[in-house]
Amino acid sequence: MQRAQRNSLRLLQWMMAASLALPVALFAIAATISYTSTRDIADREIERTLDVVHEHALKVFETIDRSLAELNEVVRGLPDDTIRAREPALHRRLKRLADSLPQLKSAWIFDADGKALVNSLASPPPALGFADRDYFYSHIDQGIGTFIGTALTPRPPYQGARFFGVSRRRDSDDGSFIGVIQASVLPEYFDSFYARIGSDAGSFFAMGRTDGVLLAHFPRLDRDLRLDPTGPVGREIAARPEHGLITVAWPSDGIERRIGYRRVAEYPIYVSAGLETSAIRARWLATIGQHLVFGIPATALLFLLLALALRRTQHLQAEAAKRREAEEALKHSQRLEALGQLTGGVAHDFNNLLTVIRASVDLLNRPQLTEERRQRYITAIADAVARAAKLTSQLLAFARRQTLKPEVFDVGERMQALHDMLAPLLGPAIEIVMRLPTEPCLVRADAGQFETALINMATNARDAMQGKGRITIKVETATIVPDTLTGAPDGPISGHHGFVSVTVSDTGIGIPAARLGRIFEPFYTTKQVRHGTGLGLSQVFGFARQSGGEVTVTSEVGHGSTFSLYLPRVAPDLLPQRQAPNTAPAVTGSGMSVLVVEDNIELANFAADGLTELGYSITLVDNATDALAELVVDADRFDVVFSDVVMPGMTGLDLAQAICDRGIGVPIVLTTGYSQALSQDGVTGFDLVQKPYSIEELSRVLHRAARIRRVRDGAAE
Repeated sequence: MQRAQRNSLRLLQWMMAASLALPVALFAIAATISYTSTRDIADREIERTLDVVHEHALKVFETIDRSLAELNEVVRGLPDDTIRAREPALHRRLKRLADSLPQLKSAWIFDADGKALVNSLASPPPALGFADRDYFYSHIDQGIGTFIGTALTPRPPYQGARFFGVSRRRDSDDGSFIGVIQASVLPEYFDSFYARIGSDAGSFFAMGRTDGVLLAHFPRLDRDLRLDPTGPVGREIAARPEHGLITVAWPSDGIERRIGYRRVAEYPIYVSAGLETSAIRARWLATIGQHLVFGIPATALLFLLLALALRRTQHLQAEAAKRREAEEALKHSQRLEALGQLTGGVAHDFNNLLTVIRASVDLLNRPQLTEERRQRYITAIADAVARAAKLTSQLLAFARRQTLKPEVFDVGERMQALHDMLAPLLGPAIEIVMRLPTEPCLVRADAGQFETALINMATNARDAMQGKGRITIKVETATIVPDTLTGAPDGPISGHHGFVSVTVSDTGIGIPAARLGRIFEPFYTTKQVRHGTGLGLSQVFGFARQSGGEVTVTSEVGHGSTFSLYLPRVAPDLLPQRQAPNTAPAVTGSGMSVLVVEDNIELANFAADGLTELGYSITLVDNATDALAELVVDADRFDVVFSDVVMPGMTGLDLAQAICDRGIGVPIVLTTGYSQALSQDGVTGFDLVQKPYSIEELSRVLHRAARIRRVRDGAAE
């Protein structure tokens, strides 16, 4: 005893030291992981932003290129005198073109000497020469296709913002040079676009030629800048000329940035997007700061509490030694008994099921196995898995953690339908008496779990009568639940509608008073081995409590037992209209695209392989964040999202809610073996597939979800 006391004091001392050392170590590890994660997230943001910038630049230059080609076709084969004669009409056409494209400042047609034949700014154009402009003289000696020039200042009398030229050569029928068609593009158009999308702190954008001349820049520059091909940026681009991601101090201001770059198709243009590394670090520090805000007070409080506990323990050890020993002995005994009963029952039943599965697998591996025997072993495995799933469901039911699918139904009608099922189940020696009300008795509960609970109560009554006797099932309304209940229901209060009571009475041997307090415990049974798992009444108890009701029992030895299931009653007007059953959809994929979100790689591969064999197109990600990113980029390529609920970080429910909040119209199917969030809040309108599931069951649910979307989209059109 004295040694235990010394050990407890030493443990408290070690805990005090650990309360300081462990948080520091964990914080260091978390900070490292958080920094890596923050940088990875920033890289993905940069890549996504770069996609937008690249697409924007490509569309702009393609539009200008097409416009120049159309103008070239208009004046092809026309001598300069004819163009001058048609100058007013051509001027109006060029002006309409410049006005329709916000990126254009003006459009021009030049002769072979660099003089404007027509432009969109003035009619007729002043007699000025532009042969010294790069967009003109670059085309004189040879055809180079579309040329993109450097930023220039308008030449008087023309005024306005700076521009860079995009031009094409005019050729005669024999291929000789006869002039240039040019569009003046506003760099500030790109600057404004970058400013609109660059809302994050430290955002950076640039567009420049392959020779290093910058055409647009955000934040805007006060001077022209040309990147040195032998500098850090030039060397990185030369090593990977198409696209890349680099960390570099930008030459214009010396600020270190994380930058992604990409070449714009066949054009001699690069676009870049990035973030200041200081902004990335600021995000990381903000995350770490949140941990510190809670971590430091919590650590200090824990250390203080441990110090007080140490002093308190030292003071009370001498006074409470004997009482503590007695209490610990009693608690230990009770804990071991409960744990042993639970684990023993689970181990016994699961070992039986695993034995069937293992034996069947061994037999399947034997050579020259007949098809009939192979099918028998496969069926045995499937049956064992189904029994294991049922056992797990019963455990979750007792723990009130199964996912319910509540619906409004009439208890009287449901019991009438159950009569035909109970008769062969209970046997011909059991007389079944039904006393059903004439008025509707509506409840909101899981109909399948309700039927399972009634079957469990009926079979329990049959076993108590040793297969011979009378079972009376009575349905009636009740205003209150009897005072014999222990504790309050976990679900919603029924309000002024009261309860619906389903009473199952038997003429069996009865239950001794000493056992009444334990009959709802899991794996507690008075039946012989292999004649029951002891989970039937546990399922009834868990279902009643989770549905907002209660289950009670009264019994007298030799005079039978009466079990009463109470469920909250709902108003009669809540009964839904009956609908015709839908035709079951085909299970083949037919090219349906499914985004599978599953952090368990083995289960994910199982689902992906099975669906692929059925003809589905599968995109597999292992976390909800990446799944949401895929949907944000292009949601139309997916017909349905199939996601696990329990995942690190963002859960499947969080993902589903984020998809709905963003207005993404892809249907969502969730799956889980157990989720406390689902057991408390339900699936909130999403389709659910319970684990373990078969590929056939999964394909049917995916088809139903996709079909509902197609019907909805068709109605919207």
